[in-house]
Formats: sequence, C-alpha cells, structure tokens
Amino acid sequence: MRELIVKAEKLTKVYKLFAEEIAAVNNVDLEISSGEFVSIMGPSGSGKTTLLDMIGCLDSITSGRLEVLGNDVSKMKESRLVNIRRGKIGFVFQDFSLIPSLTALENIQLILYFAGIQKKKRDLIKLLEKVGLGHRVNHLPKQLSGGEKQRVAIARALATELEFLLADEPTGHLDTENSQEILNVFKQLNQEEGLTIIVATHDVKLGSQTTRTIYLRDGKVDQNNN
Repeated sequence: MRELIVKAEKLTKVYKLFAEEIAAVNNVDLEISSGEFVSIMGPSGSGKTTLLDMIGCLDSITSGRLEVLGNDVSKMKESRLVNIRRGKIGFVFQDFSLIPSLTALENIQLILYFAGIQKKKRDLIKLLEKVGLGHRVNHLPKQLSGGEKQRVAIARALATELEFLLADEPTGHLDTENSQEILNVFKQLNQEEGLTIIVATHDVKLGSQTTRTIYLRDGKVDQNNN
C-alpha cells in the first residue's frame, strides 16, 4: 500500500487586499500518494501556485487541515516547517533560481551547504549526468540553454535526497523542445526511481502526460474536469 504524501481537508488560503478578502484556495480536498506524478492545472488565478506553496510548507494556511509526510502542518510554526522542507521537499521554479556567478556544480554545492548536507563531488556530478548534463558541470548559467538551466535546478533539488518534488510552471520559459526534455526527465525520475512529483502548470502537453491531473478553478477543485 502506497504511503500518503499529502492529505488536504477543506484547505483554504485567504488573502486580504485592503477591505476585500480573496480566497486563492477554497475548501480543497485532495490526497497524493507516494510514487504519483500529479499535475495541478487551471487558468491564471485559479490557485495553482498557492496550493503548491502550501503543500511545500512555504505559505501559511488560513483554515482547514493539511498533512505533509505524516505531519499536520496546518498550524505548525515556521521553525518546524523549515525542518520538514529541508532535505525532504525539493523545489523547481519557472525562473530556475540559479546563482549567475556559480557553475552548475557549484549551484548544487551551495544549496547543500545551506541545508547542512555533505556529499562528495563525484556524487553531485552523477546527478548532473542523470539529467543529461555531465558535459556542463563547470559551465555558468549564462553558458546554458533554458532547458539546461532547468535541468541543473532539478539536479539541485535531487541532491537533498528529497521525498517528493514540487515544480511550479517548470516549462513556462521554455520552447517546445526544451519543455519535452524537462518532461522526459520528470517521467524518468517518476517511472524508474518512483519519485513523487507534483507539478503546477499551464502546459497542456505536460499535464496530459502525468499520471493524474487535478483541475482548479477559482480556488476550488473543478469536479467537471476531475
């Protein structure tokens, strides 16, 4: 039986804008198990990124209940949330978030330094080889294509020996060919290594190739598409 990675019950996130309250995520129920490759899709403003941020323990919860890796994080303090994020949840963002002055390898080494994790250089090179960048180990971000930068970001996330990976619009800045390369990396990690991956995306092609899709509309799960 697969382990439950994420369980949300009536999960809600409300933002206050002057006198107005906006429910970015509104009474969402969902479960995601280990080994799944799930896409969260919906139009702009549907709540995809907010939901992903709450699952990743990056954003607070207004109401409802959220369990992540068996921990009730609904009202957990930031000091404890950090311990859940660190080394257990990997993040890949649309803008790559690489340090321009550091090589591909050094970008990975830096994240491990801040996470307090020690790994041998050859093991990090193997991670870059896994995502098809063994020949780009010592290249700076400006020497890499958009797809290569995103693959460095994926290798960086994998270096922490994460339990699941969150990706927010990982193909948003990429052309069709590079988007497919990123999708292929995700599929390989999911199918060959059993890595749980949750992707928020507008990319219909990416979404169609995940094992399950959750559609959001106006902060709610769109039951007509699920």
